[in-house]
Amino acid sequence: MNHHLPLVKNWPGPLAWRYSFDVAATEGEAPYFAVFEADFADAAAMAAAQASSHGQRVAADVVNYATGGLVVIYYPVQDGTG
Repeated sequence: MNHHLPLVKNWPGPLAWRYSFDVAATEGEAPYFAVFEADFADAAAMAAAQASSHGQRVAADVVNYATGGLVVIYYPVQDGTG
């Protein structure tokens, strides 16, 4: 992650991002070793960030640490404060 997180840090597009290596399941063993989440202005901004040359470098680096593969989930976030 000494290489991947600096790539993410300098990735133009995300409004915010978070990650954790402390992933636990409520029962049994967690199927994941890490979680990463990024916020974008909208789906178009996310697509543009992923398609950028920097986004391509971020994606290409995933195989260097996620040797078991990865699951990507896209979802719009609803504001629940109202």
